[in-house]
Amino acid sequence: MNSKFEQLLLALVKPLVANPDDVSVSSSVDIDETVLVNVIVNKDDLGRVIGKGGKIANAIRTIAYASASKANKRVKIEFNSYE
Repeated sequence: MNSKFEQLLLALVKPLVANPDDVSVSSSVDIDETVLVNVIVNKDDLGRVIGKGGKIANAIRTIAYASASKANKRVKIEFNSYE
């Protein structure tokens, strides 16, 4: 885990889930310098991370976007589950 965005998302997501050991965060940078972060959780925890109407996921994105703007970067976050 090398990205500060990975560390931030791991710190935000782990307390929300019932299976914190199943949380995996990875990132990459695309052509236009956007940091793409993929958060993978246990399929039983996906609803906890997204929240009703996507409110929790949007709150997590807002925090990450604020952090990214301080670093003059753009970030895109995807939430997925293990199949």
